[in-house]
Amino acid sequence: SRNIMYQIRFLTVAPQQEGSVKEEPISEIQTRRMWQFDWALNKLDNSVRKTGRIPKALLLKIFHEICKTGCPGSNQTLLLLRSCGALLPEVLSPERTELAHMIWDKMKELGAVYDTSHYNALLKVYLQNEHKFSPTEFLARMEEANAQPNRVTYQRLIAAYCNEGDIEGASKILGFMKNKDLPITEAVFSSLVKGHARSGDMKSAENILSVMRMAGVEPGPDTYLSLLNVYAEKGDADSIKKTLEEVEKTEGYLMDRILMQVIFSLAKAGYPQYIEDIKERIRFERELIPDAMNLCLTLVTHGFEDISFHILKSFNHLSRDNTDQGSFFLQHCVNRDMPMNKLKQFCSELKEAKMHSAPLPFILRCALEANKSALAIDVMKMMKEEGLPLRPHYFWPLLVGFQKEKNLKGIFEVLKVMHELGVELDTETYTDYVFKNFATSETARTQLKKNDCLFESVGLSVAEIRYEAANGRLNNVLSLLSSASTPPIDIRQFRNSLILGFKSSNDVHLWSKITELLYKDERYCLTPPGPTEAVGYFLYHLIDSMRDSEVQAKEERLRQYFHQLKKMNIVIPTTHYSGICRLLDSSQVPELIKDARLLSLKKSLSTDNIPESAKSDVSALEKKLEKRKAENQPITDVLKQLIHALCEEENMQKALEVKAKYEPDMVVGGYAALINLCCRHDNVEEAMNLKEKVFPKNSPVALDTGKYVALVEVLGKHGRVEDAINILTEMREKDVPISGKTVASFFRILNAAAMRGEVETVNRLHETIVNLGLAETAVLHSPLITVHLEKDDMPAALEALVNCYKKYGKILQLHNIYCRLIEKGDTDLLQKVSDFISREYGDMMALYDLFFAFLQTGKYREARKVIETPGLRAHSGRLQWFAKRCLSNNQMETLEHLVELTQNLFECDRDEMYYCLLQLCEKNGDWGKAEAVWTKIQEENVVPREKTLTLLADILEKNGQVVPFEVPKVRHEDTRSLSASNVEERKIRLLCKKNNAKEAYNIFLKMQGKNEFHYRSYGTLIKALLTQNCLEEAMEVKHAAETHIKGFTLNSAASSLLIISQVRRDYLKDAMAVLKGMLDSGLLPTRPAVIALTQTLAEKGDLKNLQALKNMLEDITKSIGVSASLIANAIALAHTKNNDLDAAMEYLEPLLISGAQNPDQAVRNISYLLRKVSEEGLEPALEKFGVMAERLASQFGIYRPVTDLFLQYVSADRVDDARSLIQRCGALVEEKNTLVSFMARSASRPGQAKKIETLLELIPEHLDMEIAYCYLMRCYELDGDVASVKAVYEKTKAKNIQLHELSLKSLAAFLKKVGEPVPFTEPPETFKFYVEKWRKRRLEAS
Repeated sequence: SRNIMYQIRFLTVAPQQEGSVKEEPISEIQTRRMWQFDWALNKLDNSVRKTGRIPKALLLKIFHEICKTGCPGSNQTLLLLRSCGALLPEVLSPERTELAHMIWDKMKELGAVYDTSHYNALLKVYLQNEHKFSPTEFLARMEEANAQPNRVTYQRLIAAYCNEGDIEGASKILGFMKNKDLPITEAVFSSLVKGHARSGDMKSAENILSVMRMAGVEPGPDTYLSLLNVYAEKGDADSIKKTLEEVEKTEGYLMDRILMQVIFSLAKAGYPQYIEDIKERIRFERELIPDAMNLCLTLVTHGFEDISFHILKSFNHLSRDNTDQGSFFLQHCVNRDMPMNKLKQFCSELKEAKMHSAPLPFILRCALEANKSALAIDVMKMMKEEGLPLRPHYFWPLLVGFQKEKNLKGIFEVLKVMHELGVELDTETYTDYVFKNFATSETARTQLKKNDCLFESVGLSVAEIRYEAANGRLNNVLSLLSSASTPPIDIRQFRNSLILGFKSSNDVHLWSKITELLYKDERYCLTPPGPTEAVGYFLYHLIDSMRDSEVQAKEERLRQYFHQLKKMNIVIPTTHYSGICRLLDSSQVPELIKDARLLSLKKSLSTDNIPESAKSDVSALEKKLEKRKAENQPITDVLKQLIHALCEEENMQKALEVKAKYEPDMVVGGYAALINLCCRHDNVEEAMNLKEKVFPKNSPVALDTGKYVALVEVLGKHGRVEDAINILTEMREKDVPISGKTVASFFRILNAAAMRGEVETVNRLHETIVNLGLAETAVLHSPLITVHLEKDDMPAALEALVNCYKKYGKILQLHNIYCRLIEKGDTDLLQKVSDFISREYGDMMALYDLFFAFLQTGKYREARKVIETPGLRAHSGRLQWFAKRCLSNNQMETLEHLVELTQNLFECDRDEMYYCLLQLCEKNGDWGKAEAVWTKIQEENVVPREKTLTLLADILEKNGQVVPFEVPKVRHEDTRSLSASNVEERKIRLLCKKNNAKEAYNIFLKMQGKNEFHYRSYGTLIKALLTQNCLEEAMEVKHAAETHIKGFTLNSAASSLLIISQVRRDYLKDAMAVLKGMLDSGLLPTRPAVIALTQTLAEKGDLKNLQALKNMLEDITKSIGVSASLIANAIALAHTKNNDLDAAMEYLEPLLISGAQNPDQAVRNISYLLRKVSEEGLEPALEKFGVMAERLASQFGIYRPVTDLFLQYVSADRVDDARSLIQRCGALVEEKNTLVSFMARSASRPGQAKKIETLLELIPEHLDMEIAYCYLMRCYELDGDVASVKAVYEKTKAKNIQLHELSLKSLAAFLKKVGEPVPFTEPPETFKFYVEKWRKRRLEAS
């Protein structure tokens, strides 16, 4: 059979003999291969860690990318093979195995070298896919190929035998393992459970657990899963229940993911009736979603979609607003060709359960993406029946598909369906997806008519003009424009295409005739201010679109064109003429300017405005000093040198004697050196005497920082705390410079006092340092807790920890507190500290702290229970912190348990864990342990990165051992050569982190051409440059990245920053292109980027691009948090900017009415529109929109627009207008949430207090006075207006208004900051606590 032939080919691959491969120098190709592997590994690894699965499309994409390099590495092949098993839940097992075979063959063909790890990976895939093969033949072929089987190989071969119930075969392999003294692990016992069961011997299967315990192996989750699965296969629900109850009694719980696998086994075995009992034991919480998704996908793949849907609906209680559930399920159903009636059932139930807001549009998208045209059409028909809107762009993917196939009949059928469903065949549909299939628009029209799908419309006429113009057929354009049957069309709808046509033609006559027609035929100037403006705008954009060389080449034709237009009495506005002149001047054709002047309305225009230290010998110095004294010469300099020399010799007694003998000639520098010497010798009395004598507190002369610190240290050591505090105070008063070294010295002083157990000394010195502002760093607070740990006073240590957090927002010494409490067995305090951490940082952080403490204290069983908490995810930063701690403290056993216990931790980077373990093996020179780590890596099916393989190879080679795998080409000698660039890269990333992007960019420029940077470094630098509005520099870096890294793309955050930068520079076309590229790549833009682009397009009146933007964002507005009102307001503003208020009203009013009636179409407010027209003084527009808002209120009871108008009057300080409006439309005060949101926004920036004061004046009885006064007080706090803040507080007291604790906390902080007394008891909790309380209150109110 085909499968057997595949196995024979796989198993006959012999690796090249050791030493037969010549070492190649490091090359660009190898470096690129390294990067490509890292890219592929990271891509797949991220997918696995985040979702527990890999999409088939992603796997194939990476496979093809690796094939393109032509030199696949050992790791690349391992990576691909590993991905062909259970990580592909959306693919059936036979197809997964076939995929593995295809990869094996292709990689071999491309020169991949296979070792034991590859065969082990293939074995794992066979087992996960339940692929039948001969274990003995597999083992024999491995040995023939010189790939030595190891423990992992034997374990998996035993599993293969057991899958078939072949206990005899498994026993033979078990014999091999015993002969080789290989340990028998839990994995082997788990397989034997299955093997006995499938051979029909359930009693032996159940007895395996007893055998395990006798062998010293405790049954774990894998063993219990194996037992539960065999019960499930036999439909033995009683035994399943009994086993689960036993596990709960002994272990306390069983992981939910194991129960999920039992559900799959029951479904597969045909016992769905027992699934509900298992399901009830699972805690369907948010953390379990990735595992549940994979179960659902697997069930659908195997045809159990109803069971899958039942599991999906168990997460209904986790539904949140704006978040759809079940999209992955619907997409997989579409991909598995589920019948339409089934899809409809699932969509209806998801909609009814409020789990998905738009299931039908979603499956339409899935059908279109999967190129399932028939399904897509059926879905659209169903959407029509249910009254859901259908858009023209829904049909575009179908048209593209038929276009690629050159299937005209298919295109015509789609057009008919569009017409039948009442979907407008717009210009874009014809231009981009229909006409491109025909030579001319006339041919297209003929064929459309012949096939009964010619539907006359403005869109068709515009498309015809656009198509002919874009293809340079200006004669046809003239005919179309001249035709009486052509309907009125605004020139803006085809201007860009017409410009393309003009540029591709040299026929000045046609240019002129078309321009004349546009000027004189009122059909093409439908909007004010008329033809003069429209043609002027067209001419300006025509010249602007041409490169300098084009203008120069067509100079004579342009001259003729201008003269022809003059003869036709065509004139353009002065502003457009001036712009054309600037363009002509920059294109270096100044002679044309006078010809262009012919078209200006103003003939008298001038062209003038057109743009362009050693140790000295002590005895020698003494003799010199005595000689000078005897000769009555100055001795100051020599005396100073002698004092310093004695200080260097640490001869304090002699130095003090010299000082006493020559005191009248002593200078300040000598005294300072003596003070420092006395401090070092603990002579505190002499040090202080010298200090008070020469450097009294009231003297302007100060010691240097080091001398003051030495005095504080010796005073604290001798219990003279008051004197130490005085020295610190003097440092503050004399502005002694404080450096990082000084802060480190303060910590050393505090920590020394803490180690002596001097609580008062630590507290007082710390309080002084902090209150005086001498230093503000977290490390200084740590001794406050250390002193209690040294005294073994745990309640006090915990109290100090909490106080540190409340005062300084820092959690310190937590790990040491946890470890000490566990060692003491103080469960009450342990619970107390855990509750505190959970409350402040969340349950996950508390669990990690507890996990690390149990590991540190050797309580591994307890640690396992913590890390297996359902829903707990990997936190790479915390895991790395503890791993590095184990490395620095040489704690091998602890680190081993960390690696072992995190094996099933969701999103855990297993390669990184094993890398840390290998680092400790290298540090200790323990090659045996390193070899065992290699076995574990294979056993766990981890694909190691090249740095891990390189480190392991170095350990084995240094100890004279054979390396059992292909060693990566880049080794330490190569990495040393790259160290310089790594340093520069780190420097760049550090500078970016410090917001110094310009300096980082300069380093990048110096390094260009020497080394390539990592993917992440490019992205970091680009993002930093964009943050600082350095667009050109960012684009240079982006270009370099795209040159050096194949497939380089910016992430969502960086792309969004790029859009914002382009919008600031008015590069709107580029910004639109970036946004489209993001959406095509599956990235979502940030909310600020979308808002910036939308509002700028609106302000420029660019309706076309706004409509394109609206289409692009249609399905993702909720995901990015953008209100539907934004686009609507923007389009209305664009109409206003184009002097078309009627169009703005006609567009906006129906949306506001439907928005009030249909929550799914939530266009409710017009605040942005009103603000812009008000700010720009467009009074007629403000009046017209005001009339519309009042009409909506009076006729439809829609009050949000009129409330927006009222608040705009308040913002603009038009109090009389606001008062008049409230009299005409008093019901607007019922928009309570809008009023509160307005006050909240006003209280977020300075200078806005007047707005809230106005509201309190106009509608006091309709405001929540507590909320209003809270926000008013916050406004004055932001302004720094102490008098007003105090006045508002007094007013609330007079009005008996009870202020929220958050306001009182904020007020207390403000008053203390400005040195004012706090006239009330300050709320005791943190700001964070009261903010959360306020937020909950707001949510309840809404």
